Amino acid sequence: MARSIRQNIFNTIFGAFKFALFVAVVVVQLPIILVVPRGRLSVGYMRIFMRIVIAIAGIRVRVHGQLSDRRPLMVVGNHISVFELVTIPVALGGSFFGKIDIASWPVIGWVSKKFGVIFVDRRPSHAMDALRVVQQEMARVSYPMFLFPEGTTNNGAYVKSFKSTLFNVVENSDITVQPMTIHYRRRDGSPISDTDMAAHYAYFDNVKQDQGPYAPVERNLVAQVFHIMVIGGFLVEVTLLPPPPLAGKNRKEMAEILHNIVSDNYMKLKDKRSVK
Repeated sequence: MARSIRQNIFNTIFGAFKFALFVAVVVVQLPIILVVPRGRLSVGYMRIFMRIVIAIAGIRVRVHGQLSDRRPLMVVGNHISVFELVTIPVALGGSFFGKIDIASWPVIGWVSKKFGVIFVDRRPSHAMDALRVVQQEMARVSYPMFLFPEGTTNNGAYVKSFKSTLFNVVENSDITVQPMTIHYRRRDGSPISDTDMAAHYAYFDNVKQDQGPYAPVERNLVAQVFHIMVIGGFLVEVTLLPPPPLAGKNRKEMAEILHNIVSDNYMKLKDKRSVK
């Protein structure tokens, strides 16, 4: 297996140049984002905006399988890092359900709202409010909505169990749920080891878990974006799987079925070389 590109003075300087370009592009785009009306138009513009971002970062995207043409459509998958929020709109269009705390992030929260992200409070005490938000949004939009049921990013070595709370909305509804698996590979399509995934690509740094309960296991967003630009980007492979029959299943059964599909496919594919 090929080794990851390691940081040195030359790729650090080049990474700094790309990061400065990235910041400049974001600043230039903010006035456009401000005037684009929120809705289908802003979600469509997100695809253009994100395409520019991944080009600067050196990220490639490849899609296997077909997005279901049924609507309303909820697509659920594993969550390795913030880069899914950039690559999925480019590959498939649509928008996301996100954690409520992101809504308060400077600039990012505002831009996310303009791009159609629906923020949901997943605390058990707010379950009914979260359910109502999801129901309203799924009834309104004509594009797919993406959900990461793990509830957080992962280290890329496996797929965490899916939280069942938001599957309440699927019970006794006409919502189609399609599973999706996301893999990261090097730009040439070769696999990334679990060690390198945790060290360079995943947003969740499992190396720090042994440093105590207060260790910052989630990386700094800005530092992570800069690091990816330094090491030269990567390839994201999105595999769309057929929607399973979920009629008559409760939310916990749905969560388990969908997790098994995504997890089994992820473990099967993550160590294989990509097929062009």
